Amino acid sequence: MDKLRNMEVMVAVVEAGSFAAAARQLQISAVMVGKHIQQLEAHLGARLFQRSTRRSSLTGVGAAFYEDSKRVLEQVRWAESAVERSRAVPQGLLRVSAPFTLGSHVIAPLVADFLQRHEQVRVDLQLTDSVVDLAGEGFDAAVRIGQVVDEGLVARPLRPYRMVIAATPAYLARQGTPQGAADLDRHQCLSHSVWQRRVEWTLRDGDEEFLWPGNARFVCNQGDGLRQAALRSLGLVMQPEVLLAGDLASGALVPVMQHCLPAQRPMHLVYAPDRRQLPKLARFVECVVESLGVEGR
Repeated sequence: MDKLRNMEVMVAVVEAGSFAAAARQLQISAVMVGKHIQQLEAHLGARLFQRSTRRSSLTGVGAAFYEDSKRVLEQVRWAESAVERSRAVPQGLLRVSAPFTLGSHVIAPLVADFLQRHEQVRVDLQLTDSVVDLAGEGFDAAVRIGQVVDEGLVARPLRPYRMVIAATPAYLARQGTPQGAADLDRHQCLSHSVWQRRVEWTLRDGDEEFLWPGNARFVCNQGDGLRQAALRSLGLVMQPEVLLAGDLASGALVPVMQHCLPAQRPMHLVYAPDRRQLPKLARFVECVVESLGVEGR
């Protein structure tokens, strides 16, 4: 029996909230998750989970074993990293998390360039707009937009995250160019279903604040879907600069209302201080900061 693997699965079940969620996180079947837990319970001679038809919860023994398992797994990870730190050549698996749009258009190409320079490194890049727990979910580094609230992490500042409002020349010729946020009610506005009411994307026009209109003909929960609609002259789009950069450079989209844009947001590359000496992470941090970092920092 692989005790460490069983402990990893047990910790994943607790932190993911269910056997099914842990299975998705670990990329194994829910049946296999159950087998790992059964093996562990048989070995310990104790029930770790109280199961019902609707949910599973930790027993008293299970709660204590979960805390001990986390400590053991962290010690194993530290021992493995100590060996890795002794190697001069970056190698091994590097797990990185990044927001979906930024990750797709900026971090993924950067990772590809990084891998071409370091042939013994493998990268698992997970794109999600959720904030991952680096230690709990086994990530070496993450790119985060917004303020970093975890003071236990090293946070390297990157260039701020900016939004752009744009439309095609054909749309603007047909509908006119909006001069301010008050003009949006007279335009077709393509709307993101997730952030349209989030305060961090509030438009500012002088002393007034405006929300991006929600009564759009086209609403999508993915930025590139809105971009495609904008390129077909369906309306105005507000999306991250990293997503629209190529279209703006080619002239396919034209920026408008640049004085009304939401405030740019800070962006950081974060990682645990006890991981910074790993050659694979140190070289990756250098790569990201060189490409996206703030001058002088």
